[in-house]
Amino acid sequence: MKSHPARTLDRPTRRGSRSWSRIGLAAGALLGLSLSGSVAEGEHDGACTKTTRHVFKSCRYEALDDYWLARGNCENLADIAEREACKRAVQRALREALEECKDQRDARGDVCEALGEAPYDPVIDPEDFVRRVDNPFFPLVPGTTFVYESETEEGLERVEVEVTDQTKEILGVLCTVVRDTEMLDGEVVEATDDWFAQDKMGNVWYFGEHSEEYEDGVLVSLEGSWEAGVDGAKPGIIMQAEPRVGDVYRQEFFLGEAEDMGEVIALDQSVTVPFGAFEGCLQTGDFSPLEPDALEHKFYAPGVGLVLEVNVETGRRTELVAVIRE
Repeated sequence: MKSHPARTLDRPTRRGSRSWSRIGLAAGALLGLSLSGSVAEGEHDGACTKTTRHVFKSCRYEALDDYWLARGNCENLADIAEREACKRAVQRALREALEECKDQRDARGDVCEALGEAPYDPVIDPEDFVRRVDNPFFPLVPGTTFVYESETEEGLERVEVEVTDQTKEILGVLCTVVRDTEMLDGEVVEATDDWFAQDKMGNVWYFGEHSEEYEDGVLVSLEGSWEAGVDGAKPGIIMQAEPRVGDVYRQEFFLGEAEDMGEVIALDQSVTVPFGAFEGCLQTGDFSPLEPDALEHKFYAPGVGLVLEVNVETGRRTELVAVIRE
């Protein structure tokens, strides 16, 4: 899932009743890969490790599904040279997809080491939540709009994050709706409604999002959308009440679609962005097993919220440039 400054912000049902073991063995023989028995099962594995194993299998099966469909399309190319080139291309794509599955499996294994083996099943009691979101590192005051900008290879990216006065009830909890609009050189490329709520302890929970992607002004995808309580999705904590260095936590949980994580790195950072200079900032490292190589450092200023986001791999900075209050 794509990350946004304001947040860390159902896979389709398989067609037919294919024999996955047969497909796996056939593809393995074709590419010289060992697919059967590649995920060791331990008698005393906990919920996290079992989940890792199951999602790994699902990932491989999906890769193989895509492979065989692509091979079918290759067979319908009349030109022999084109047909053979097509087969080689889909074989390479399968190898890459299976490697990605392994990388995601390893990343989920790291998460299990950090969080333990207990099932992720947070208890959500509406009575434990308050109406206002006033966590000092993540305050959401209706009528406030945060404006972020970043220079990209495609042009100037501008993100406007509006804290609306609208609410959405999820799992019985009244959530604040935050509207996130991403523009590239003035053209809207993504618009998202995020849903947040704060518990009595001061933790800010993330209950999901409705995300719309646009191309040339036309809606092309709702990918990344999820809602706690639907299809196994569960809320996570976007901001802790009392962050401690070394804490690792789930920000969202929708297997295969939304699995962002956070780690508290520091509590005393100094940050300067176009909007101003800030002391005592919280620094987090945001990552996801779905994108094992991606890491973002986010900096939150007390009383303001997110002021800076840095892509560790590219060095790209997304900076707070304005805060507009009605």
